[in-house]
Amino acid sequence: MNRLVLTLAAALIALPAAAQQSHQGHGAPAAAAQEPASTREFRAAADRMHRDMAIAYTGNADRDFAAGMIPHHQGAIDMARVALRHGSDPEIRALAESVIRAQEAEIAQLRAYLARTQPR
Repeated sequence: MNRLVLTLAAALIALPAAAQQSHQGHGAPAAAAQEPASTREFRAAADRMHRDMAIAYTGNADRDFAAGMIPHHQGAIDMARVALRHGSDPEIRALAESVIRAQEAEIAQLRAYLARTQPR
């Protein structure tokens, strides 16, 4: 498994805990106003991704996987764009650009799959 996938997977594994904390009062409005813009943007991207991943399951594992992975990959793209807007490390910037390219290609593949297959 390449380093990009492992890095992305590690970041995405941590997101549910971060999202849960933000919904438990740790992200109070006053505290959120003091957070850096990048933190607010990462939180918004994670919240949007988790909301959009709450798909209506059909029982067709192939289609459910494809439908759920589209917002998952879009979340990775959104986070990578936050890193590009606010980050400065050349390695992370290159990784973020790579994530965007890879995830956009996979989203296109997933959408094409959904378009050519029928729900059961």
